[in-house]
Amino acid sequence: MNSGISIGLCADVWASVSTIYLSLFDPQRRKAIDRGLTRRLRTGRAMRHPKRARRPDGRGVIKDLVPISERPDEVETRMVAGHWEGDLVMGSRPSAIATLVERTSRFTALVALPEGIKAEQVTPYLTRHLIGLPAPMRRTLTWDRGREIVGHKAITAATNMPIYLCKPRSPWQRGTNENTNLLRQYLPKNADLRRFRQADLDAIADELNHRPRKIHRYRSPAEVYADHLSSGDALSL
Repeated sequence: MNSGISIGLCADVWASVSTIYLSLFDPQRRKAIDRGLTRRLRTGRAMRHPKRARRPDGRGVIKDLVPISERPDEVETRMVAGHWEGDLVMGSRPSAIATLVERTSRFTALVALPEGIKAEQVTPYLTRHLIGLPAPMRRTLTWDRGREIVGHKAITAATNMPIYLCKPRSPWQRGTNENTNLLRQYLPKNADLRRFRQADLDAIADELNHRPRKIHRYRSPAEVYADHLSSGDALSL
């Protein structure tokens, strides 16, 4: 019995264009097996060249990144306030907002991104918001390896906040930010988040920051944040 499959006799079998061309081409002799057959093809070509993979052009590459492994040990202890974790919360593309969560107090800040999610659209808004934080609370920022943070060096230069990036596909390394899951009550996945003004987001953050938290013995993140801001530890930069 012939083990080959006859395309013409089996209606349920499909062959790609590349498969048809390859079946008529002898790779060792680098020419068509039968030019009489290849001339019947729609293009009439003797062979089909495979598509070349697109070479990286450098766009979206995060240069000079600092890995999370180099982050100061004090960040892990949560004893010193002013260390933040951040990410984008996506809505209907290309809309998003930036989220910032302070590790010690769990204080949340939300940043409007009215222009989009590309690095050049995110960098100025994120920078402006970080500069607006009290100086004692600008110690470090930990972020994911998304393309929106390509401008991390410019952000650090403007804010004096070193930015540390998680390992690829390791969101658990900024778990404080990931666990701010109440945001979806206010920011649905299918919503165009560009319609939220900064004032709207400030109101949402204020509501979140004044909810008592069990981890703080039922004090709110806003209370804990204020205590650290006024303490000697927070002021010792």
